[in-house]
Amino acid sequence: MVKPPSRRNKATSAASTDSTSAANSANEDISQQEDPGSATITVTAVEVTELTQEEQSDRLLLERKVERAFFEAGKALAELRDRRLYRSSHRTFEEYCRDRFGHSRRQSYLLMDAAVVFDNLVEICDQFDHKLPTAEGQVRPMTKLEPQEQQEAWLRAVEVAGGKVPTGRIVKDVVQRIMERTQVPNTYQIGEVCQILTKDNPELRGKGGCWAIVSAVNDFSCSVRMWDGEYAVGLQHLKSFNYLPAECEQMQVICDRINRVYSDSLEETVKSLLQLLGKVNRPYLTELEEKLLSLLESEVKV
Repeated sequence: MVKPPSRRNKATSAASTDSTSAANSANEDISQQEDPGSATITVTAVEVTELTQEEQSDRLLLERKVERAFFEAGKALAELRDRRLYRSSHRTFEEYCRDRFGHSRRQSYLLMDAAVVFDNLVEICDQFDHKLPTAEGQVRPMTKLEPQEQQEAWLRAVEVAGGKVPTGRIVKDVVQRIMERTQVPNTYQIGEVCQILTKDNPELRGKGGCWAIVSAVNDFSCSVRMWDGEYAVGLQHLKSFNYLPAECEQMQVICDRINRVYSDSLEETVKSLLQLLGKVNRPYLTELEEKLLSLLESEVKV
């Protein structure tokens, strides 16, 4: 008995025939093209609408907020410190910043110093189409300069950057050239007693007005000994007391005595007392100061 043809086979055969026809048709279309590489592709254009006046104003406002973010942070930190608004929960400002914001001491003071420089640059921003710093790193190199030099450095950095906001590297290079231009020969001598001038240098925070004794003379800086250790200080941060040689020797003896007593493990009141002795602006100790230092020497068994 002969079985009737399967409908499934017919369907498959029909589909195969259709596919073959479609392929042949496609081949015919391709063969009819003189140059397939010259085929035209149609792309639908997407219209980009212009910003309205209100949107343009909003954009400018938001951009200014982004630019001023580090500035606002520095201003806020300075107010928190100056008004001692941390005192209800923390003993020192540094501890408060570390616990509340995760800041190191250096990070907080860098932001505050940057805010001072930013305030200075705002005064001239209209001269170069409102190009202001957008990050603390762009401002940090300028903290070493005087206010007028800061403005000069920023204008030059914007020029070098082709009218755009310059990178921190560009600013640093410009600042370095200005500092080299204004350097003066180092005339300090070993053993000379000088006063520390901070001039917004965060690395000298808390040392303003302290006396220091020159221990090494470099091209553009001096190594100095102070009441709590030795530091490298730029010439712009030193001012000689012009003491007589005998007076410098007296201060050297006092410095040695305080250094032997001082340590980070001392109580805060004791360290504060030693810091005050490190700020006397005369080449000797009073009778009471001498007694206090002698008492500390006996207590810590120097």
